[in-house]
Amino acid sequence: MKVIDVKGLVKKFKDVTAVNGLDFSVERGEIFGLIGPDGAGKTTTLRILAGIMLPGSGQVMVLDKKLPEAAEAVKEKIGYMCQRFSLYSDLTINENISFFADVYGINRKTLEERLAPLLKMTRLEPFKDRLAGKLSGGMKQKLALICTLIHRPEILFLDEPTTGVDPVSRREFWEILQGIHSEGVTIVVSTPYMDEAEQCSRIGLMFKGEIILTDTPKNLRRNLNGVVVEVIADGREQLVIDAINKSSYIKDWQQLGERFHVILTDNAAADDFCGRICNEVTVRRIAASVEDVFVERIKT
Repeated sequence: MKVIDVKGLVKKFKDVTAVNGLDFSVERGEIFGLIGPDGAGKTTTLRILAGIMLPGSGQVMVLDKKLPEAAEAVKEKIGYMCQRFSLYSDLTINENISFFADVYGINRKTLEERLAPLLKMTRLEPFKDRLAGKLSGGMKQKLALICTLIHRPEILFLDEPTTGVDPVSRREFWEILQGIHSEGVTIVVSTPYMDEAEQCSRIGLMFKGEIILTDTPKNLRRNLNGVVVEVIADGREQLVIDAINKSSYIKDWQQLGERFHVILTDNAAADDFCGRICNEVTVRRIAASVEDVFVERIKT
């Protein structure tokens, strides 16, 4: 069952087209990821879906209600977490949560019943009396998530929730999201981190205001038009670079220290490339990533 249905969504800011004819839908119970670089239109899309920004044109349906006409009714059933920490730094964790509970009209008894498992899930219980301004980046994001969840929304909108957060906190945050998802909450999340696509049920790859591909991460990786190999140079980086420069069938490559990530046109090309350097360096075929698919698509 669709809980979000978007058709022909366009949003312009003067001469800049932030969103250009989006068509996509989200099924109940999915984690749907809007994946793309800065400026792709992810934040604008989420703000429109959350009813806090007017669309330019097109049709937007959330929980069977048309936006922006039914925005106020929809807001009662959704949670929206923005990029920047927007809570009160001079209030404690408990005080921030209590404030949001009051906004949503949640009584004290209900708040206590809901808060205990949320604090346990986020591991913030020992810090509930600490000022929000004294929290680490990861802890601030967890607090913002609790405040977004306290009224038990049907759909959770998260705008780049792990940007600027350390790798361990990123992993912990996604573990929390998976737990929330297992309880039946639909999650729509935007992120510039391609590796986070693997956490989603389905993803939409966004670029310059458009969704260029929509599918499961597995299907997207499977349909890469090319073969990926990894080369470990072990001090012979120049040899690898020379081999790459002499090859006309390489679609894209990246160097990360002594490792090279190389995308070739087909199996024959990969066999030839590997055969020419395998006696000098370590080389192996690897599975394609979502980032590989994204780069290939925007370069075609």
